[in-house]
Amino acid sequence: MFVPLTPLEFRRRAVYLYPNNVAVVDGENRFTYQQYDERVNRLANGLRTLGLQQGEIVSFLTYNTHHLLEAYYGVLQAGGILNPINTRMGPKELEYILKHSASPILFAHHDFAPIVREMRDQLPELRQLVIMEGRPEESEHEYERLLEASSPDHVSVEVTDENEMCELFYTSGTTGQPKGVALSHRNLYLHAMTFLSGFNITSDDVFLHIVPLFHVNGWGTPQFLTAVGGKHVMMRRVRPQSICELIQAEGVTRLFGVPTVMNALVNFPELDQYDLSSLKQIGMGGAPSSYALVDKLERRFDCQATAIYGLSETSPVIVNAMPKPNMRSLADGERRRYQARTGFELIGAHLRVVDDDGNDVKPDGKQVGEIVVRSNLVMMGYYKDEAATNHVIRNGWFHTGDMAVVDGEGSILIVDRSKDIIISGGENISTQEVEAVLYLHPAVFECAVFGAPHEKWGETPRAAVALKPGLEATEQELIAHCRDNLGHYKCPTNIDFLDELPKGGTGKILKRKLREPYWQGKEKRVG
Repeated sequence: MFVPLTPLEFRRRAVYLYPNNVAVVDGENRFTYQQYDERVNRLANGLRTLGLQQGEIVSFLTYNTHHLLEAYYGVLQAGGILNPINTRMGPKELEYILKHSASPILFAHHDFAPIVREMRDQLPELRQLVIMEGRPEESEHEYERLLEASSPDHVSVEVTDENEMCELFYTSGTTGQPKGVALSHRNLYLHAMTFLSGFNITSDDVFLHIVPLFHVNGWGTPQFLTAVGGKHVMMRRVRPQSICELIQAEGVTRLFGVPTVMNALVNFPELDQYDLSSLKQIGMGGAPSSYALVDKLERRFDCQATAIYGLSETSPVIVNAMPKPNMRSLADGERRRYQARTGFELIGAHLRVVDDDGNDVKPDGKQVGEIVVRSNLVMMGYYKDEAATNHVIRNGWFHTGDMAVVDGEGSILIVDRSKDIIISGGENISTQEVEAVLYLHPAVFECAVFGAPHEKWGETPRAAVALKPGLEATEQELIAHCRDNLGHYKCPTNIDFLDELPKGGTGKILKRKLREPYWQGKEKRVG
């Protein structure tokens, strides 16, 4: 028997097996899976009354709200394709995405309505605008009013082709316009199964949505957690105090996010005022983790802290750093060092680290190569961009652009993005290696290392550092600290002290914004 794979199956299962489990918590709103199911049905029917046709793209511009979590199933059930948009994108990027996707229906949170209205005359394809959490008189459609007017009956939809696109995510690249990552029903279904097998998620799990849902599935949580009937706790604005309050109030068991968020959390001065004992796992991705952070998290929260890895183009998670069973006897320090590495491939993801000729590097933890992936989790391609797709998917392998080493255990360690590698006097320098040393200094709160032009060496490392409140460190002190732990050629030649480092929508530090001022009018050497 052949049954097309679709994430719609996960909601059906949750409603059938766990109708009375709390499905969603969003501020004062609490919905069981039965109530969530009814709201999804109303959204699907409402989309059809708005004139949505099969295969059209429905865009959402909002925070981590219950509305967007409902859209993950309601849009698909109505036969549409979901396009969650990064709320931190500027007006020109928003306009480009809505034009490129030719989205006929846009759901926008009230906070973003003025921006959308200003550009609406430039969006001929946009037929309908629905405002969330606004006053009904402010727009032709308001979300709750649309749901109230729509039937709660289940819309019968049959997915006949599991390779059809069902979600679209625009990535904000370092150059050029955002690229749309197209994911199929098959991609998302298999990603959820891969995640469930790798992380042992159950109906008892409570996830706090720190990762934005506009960021490639919120790392798959709408699918895998729904499949087992777990609790989704929404977070609209990420602050350490709010994280602590929700962990304590809702019994959060799993906390996934970028390292900068976890670093802010573990350094939160009022941490001891909260009961955070429900936590059993902290996962960090989207940027490199460090041993210092993993060690501090495990000691402070008494739970497992590990790195995870993936890209928008891989649905996203394909690697986690949970130690293999044969590594259980490792001393805590060595175990945590493995958990701070990029990790081991998950079931369903075939990863290799290859040299410039496409040959596997030696598993010696020294030879650097690029991570390539062959998997059903890899995207269909970049939407309406065949050239960009063919550039990254070659000979059946997706080229990640991440440079890494691999050891005898099969544990991968990313040493840098190919674009971030510093080439100083012919020597390759990993910015992540230097950052890991800086994080060992007790005064460093967060840091980023990047290449800056140098007349003699082409470029040399430069660091941007934010210090912990109440602590001090000088440029000379931090450079000396690096020289005590690294070869001198790897150490920063200068350090910029900032109150806060620039970050993107997920909280990831934006190195390009730190690097660009130094390279204006200059050509960066790449080899």
